[in-house]
Amino acid sequence: MIQPGTLAPDFELPDQNGNIRTLKEFRGKKVILYFYPKDNTAGCTKQACGFAELYPQFNEKGATIIGISKDSVASHKKFEEKYNLNFILISDTQLEAIQAYDVWHEKTMCGKKSMGVVRTTYLIDENGIITKAMEKVKAAENPGDMLKSLE
Repeated sequence: MIQPGTLAPDFELPDQNGNIRTLKEFRGKKVILYFYPKDNTAGCTKQACGFAELYPQFNEKGATIIGISKDSVASHKKFEEKYNLNFILISDTQLEAIQAYDVWHEKTMCGKKSMGVVRTTYLIDENGIITKAMEKVKAAENPGDMLKSLE
């Protein structure tokens, strides 16, 4: 995990519509950048729907929400449509941003070890500086916690 006070690494990756997005394009706005393991899984769906539900409040506070996983553009599009998600989903199939933000780690599930994304959320200020970093967040609570951190 990258520590607060650090310049957030930029990326150039496709969103759910296939448009190339960069972090730099959001300079001047706060960004909630969250990394999650997989589209359409229980925890990831709760987290995404929580951000979607609170989106108007994030927008009022001048914050953009961006979710990143290693799922494909097509998977993100289906996820967006199925749950009416109203924010940006970035596809990072080559793990560029995932590794740059240090969220790719060994995980253990049912006694089996494998590499995967550790659910992590960053708050990035208008100048591109990480002001808050939360690792191993609780999916259902994360959107509310991030909204409070903007107050």
